[in-house]
Amino acid sequence: MYQRILIPVDDSETSRQALHQATRFCSDQHARTRLVHVIDLAQFTWGGAEFVDVGELQVNLRETGRKVLASAQELLRESRVEVEAALIEIWGGSISAAIIEDAGTWPADIIAMGSHGWTGLDHLLMGSVAEGVVRHAPVPVLIFPIKRKK
Repeated sequence: MYQRILIPVDDSETSRQALHQATRFCSDQHARTRLVHVIDLAQFTWGGAEFVDVGELQVNLRETGRKVLASAQELLRESRVEVEAALIEIWGGSISAAIIEDAGTWPADIIAMGSHGWTGLDHLLMGSVAEGVVRHAPVPVLIFPIKRKK
């Protein structure tokens, strides 16, 4: 039985569907749960920054991240899951590395997350946070595969 479950969330349909699956898993495990949302504050500082207000974009990223976490917390609390949330800010680097670092610091017994299940050219172009987590996590990773609508 897992006592501490880490769930990375974002504002994608894949994440929302995976969160519904993870909610049932957390409820069954009677586990403490930590939601994390990672934002890269450096993403707008590379090229083209002279055309936008970088500070305003970063404020918007934080606000959106807080809304994503609040919505996810509400879903888990409705299922009577003990939950906390953290907004993780990085300046460049890897989102999967930030998730793994938080899993070690918290410390998580397992990471539960969704994956698009991309293959071929889509995977090559888009990459995969889930794959990065699976490859380097020091704890088990439960992947909820989410099929894309065609």
